[in-house]
Amino acid sequence: MKIREMQKVLDAQFLYGEELADLDVEFVFSADMMSDVLAYCGQCSVLITGLCNPQVVRTAEMLDICCIIFVRGKMPDENMLALARGKSIVLLATEHFMFTTCGILYENGLRGGA
Repeated sequence: MKIREMQKVLDAQFLYGEELADLDVEFVFSADMMSDVLAYCGQCSVLITGLCNPQVVRTAEMLDICCIIFVRGKMPDENMLALARGKSIVLLATEHFMFTTCGILYENGLRGGA
């Protein structure tokens, strides 16, 4: 699934990286604890989280995650946006809760990467 398709099915907005919207993703991981992401996130391209701090972007960079989806309407500050721009990590935001977000993506063919 392309990031652009995820954005549409989640009714999400691009916060950064619309020019990277044609990247293909196959696996996702969801967590609010970055220690869980580091410990259990396998071959994921997308991180779904409600945590909104710079550590999320740094964790994504370490694991070569190309897209972060913020749930529950969370919005990163300018610091986080700048960090994501510098690392070329797509940022999306959706109003859906994490469970619903995961369900929508699963229903559309994406699988968990842990």
